[in-house]
Amino acid sequence: MRVLKYRKTDRPKAVNRTRHAVNSARPAVHVHKGDTVRVMRGDDKGREGKVLRVYLKTGRVLVEGVNIVKRHRRARTAEEQSGIVEMPAPVAASNVMLLDPKTGAPTRVRARIDEDASEAKQSRRKERISVKSGDAIPRAR
Repeated sequence: MRVLKYRKTDRPKAVNRTRHAVNSARPAVHVHKGDTVRVMRGDDKGREGKVLRVYLKTGRVLVEGVNIVKRHRRARTAEEQSGIVEMPAPVAASNVMLLDPKTGAPTRVRARIDEDASEAKQSRRKERISVKSGDAIPRAR
């Protein structure tokens, strides 16, 4: 007679172990899309711009007008012109600092539970706080 066993015992113990390792190795990014940041390191030090995109897997951010590179672009259609196009390239998120909405100076970010939102919607919201001024940083959507 055949021995009955559950199918789950055939699988390895941690099915999601590699996926968890990849996700936990991702660096935490302190800026979001739409934030205004200042570059603190590199060739574009001191430049300010808006975050266009955040790359969570690599821990880099795309800031408009910063780290401009030239790309050779082939025409994809008959009407399109091929040539050299200038476009921004991503910079490391650790090299940019969020600007304080009140003073315009670079600041670090803390998180706080917004108690006002809990009374209105019965759900508490986490909001970002500027360390320099103590003001809430509005979400840019």
